[in-house]
Amino acid sequence: MLNLLFIAVGLTLLILGGNWLLKSAVAFSLRLNISRIIIGMTIVSFATSAPELIVSINAALEGFPDLALSNVVGSNIANLGLVLAIIILLGSIDVRKAFYITDWPVMMAASLLFFGFIYFDGILQPYEGGIMVLFLFLFLIFLLRFQKTAIVDDVHEDDKPLPLYKAVLFMGIGGFALWGGAELLVKGAVGMATFYEVSERVIGITVVSVGTSIPELAASIIAIIKKEKAISVGNLIGSNIFNLLAVLGITSMISPIYVIDQGLLNSDIWWMLGISFVILPLVFFPKGLRLGWRDGLILLSFYTVFLYFTLF
Repeated sequence: MLNLLFIAVGLTLLILGGNWLLKSAVAFSLRLNISRIIIGMTIVSFATSAPELIVSINAALEGFPDLALSNVVGSNIANLGLVLAIIILLGSIDVRKAFYITDWPVMMAASLLFFGFIYFDGILQPYEGGIMVLFLFLFLIFLLRFQKTAIVDDVHEDDKPLPLYKAVLFMGIGGFALWGGAELLVKGAVGMATFYEVSERVIGITVVSVGTSIPELAASIIAIIKKEKAISVGNLIGSNIFNLLAVLGITSMISPIYVIDQGLLNSDIWWMLGISFVILPLVFFPKGLRLGWRDGLILLSFYTVFLYFTLF
């Protein structure tokens, strides 16, 4: 019961902290006159990946590397199979060619880079993390200089100017909430895994990963209700890119990440690559450059099957 309480309070703090950090990030970016699409693909994506980053660093430093890895892999699967599925079930999204020219290829490249580094030796070394962070840096430079709108009429709900003191306040309390939430979530997740005699990987790939994807899901549902596309395909793909290159890259630079449960290499990582790849044909079929409710059902079915094989 205490472990469940730790998880519940930890998730709550992560959700609130992610939202406060997001408000702060968008406020600062608006003051710098950064375009909305760049905000979505960089500032917003990084802010919504902050829970994964804090949880993964904490897990790695406390000696639970499988929790760090499964958190990111599971979050990437949940972002597309759960969050994106719910978004397009509630309302279709039109995309432009920047999606398949830049955004999707970079996400796949990041996924394959991570796969190449971790699959053959089961270790993510500090120098490999450095390469991943460098790849992210080059991607951000490209975005700032060349990226054009990938999603039609994508407006973020938090695009409202904030006084400077409020932006600083949101950043401070957001960062503190993320730290506290991560501490409690890791403690509760490890305790739960021990109590039920399941691996940290299973807890990480299900409970923890869905929990750290809740900021994206909550913002998406609010956006649909308000008839705004706050979280688009670009935002979620940006989040997946940040999860791999920033979260795992930075974490492994701090401490090498080792695979303990081979299920992550034999199953989870293949599910992540599969759902990442399937987004491209779904964008083109049956209607070109659009994701609709049928695509949402396919993604949700994909995620349901993944959970079934992971848990049973």
